[in-house]
Amino acid sequence: MEAVKRLFPRLAMVLLALGIFSATAFAADAQAIDKADTAWLLISTALVMFMTPGLALFYAGMARKKNVLSTMMQSFFILCLITIQWILMGYSLSFGPDIGGFIGGLDFLGLSNVGIEPKGTIPHLLFMAFQGMFAAITVALITGAFAERIKFSAVVIFSILWAFIVYDPLTHWVWGGGWLQKMGVLDFAGGIVVHISSGVSALVAAIYIGRRRGYPRELMPPHNLTLTIIGMGILWFGWFGFNAGSALASDGLAVIAFVTTNTAAATGTITWTFIEWAHRGKPTMLGAMSGAVAGLGSITPAAGFVTPAAAILIGLAGGVLCYIAVTILKPKLGYDDTLDVFGIHGIAGTWGTIATGLFASIGATGLFYGNPAQLVNQLIGAGVTIVLAVVGTYVILKAVDLAVGIRVATEEEIQGLDITQHEESGYNL
Repeated sequence: MEAVKRLFPRLAMVLLALGIFSATAFAADAQAIDKADTAWLLISTALVMFMTPGLALFYAGMARKKNVLSTMMQSFFILCLITIQWILMGYSLSFGPDIGGFIGGLDFLGLSNVGIEPKGTIPHLLFMAFQGMFAAITVALITGAFAERIKFSAVVIFSILWAFIVYDPLTHWVWGGGWLQKMGVLDFAGGIVVHISSGVSALVAAIYIGRRRGYPRELMPPHNLTLTIIGMGILWFGWFGFNAGSALASDGLAVIAFVTTNTAAATGTITWTFIEWAHRGKPTMLGAMSGAVAGLGSITPAAGFVTPAAAILIGLAGGVLCYIAVTILKPKLGYDDTLDVFGIHGIAGTWGTIATGLFASIGATGLFYGNPAQLVNQLIGAGVTIVLAVVGTYVILKAVDLAVGIRVATEEEIQGLDITQHEESGYNL
């Protein structure tokens, strides 16, 4: 009994020590979450989310007025659809524990084991939300290729399947601990994961579905460039969250990505404008906006790896290459990528990925800084993505076509998708 009495004080001291240790450990965990980083990532997540409604406006203004709402509906609905897909399974497949370098495990299924615990210096749940906004806009980008001629039911099924078959595995390969990341492939904010994948998939979809009725004999100019300008402003604004947010911290790297993003966008705009002016005799607002997106897409994979001076060169070349793809290559090949998703996003993403292997000098080095192996890695990353996008997209389109059909009937296309797919009109004046 006396021994037991002597044991109590010792036990109390042990429990107190454990309590202090646990409290200290908890405090250390709490301190691992940086408030400034968290605030910046909350803002960045909102900025990237805002890009998808911006994309809806950007695309809708370039469509014909009989398809303005259907074009917007595709982007807006995909934002909601992929948000749920991402929470239920997409995030786990993309960022779950690595399985053989090819896919994430199911540890995060339905956001199991994903809470406010630290992931780096931000809550894990916030990292999930930030990445989910990337998934949503990537799928939405593809819709510009088949605008004005696709069933809405086909868009819904295609979007879900593409997220599972193309986006989630690719995200894991490049950002989630997969084999491309282990190889050393660099993609700061989505040149591979977002732009090459969506751009190449858009080209496959445009070819598979076929041209719009009357294309290219009939003129099909944008019906409301004012909408497109508003959308472009939102996209440029949101791109700061897209690129600078990918630093995952409120630090100097985010500042570098912020400045290079704006620099390349401005350079792409100027480049396209002057080329168009010389080539066609007049500079256009549509051309200037196309140049901005070309510059933004080109800098995305390189944003945190290059200097502002390099960003000028990247934006300049991106503007030239995308102009050639849209105004020369597309008419010669004869495909109908309605809103030039491949010619701008696909080409810009590919160029930016290669340019990263050339100009990287911050946190990594490229060919021009003595590391030719990085350029090889970038070429492999781009090539693998193109193969996955082509094969995966074709298989999905074939399956959707067999299940529900993809293209609307001729009469419905002539009447317009706003009425035939949604029974409403964008303009009731």
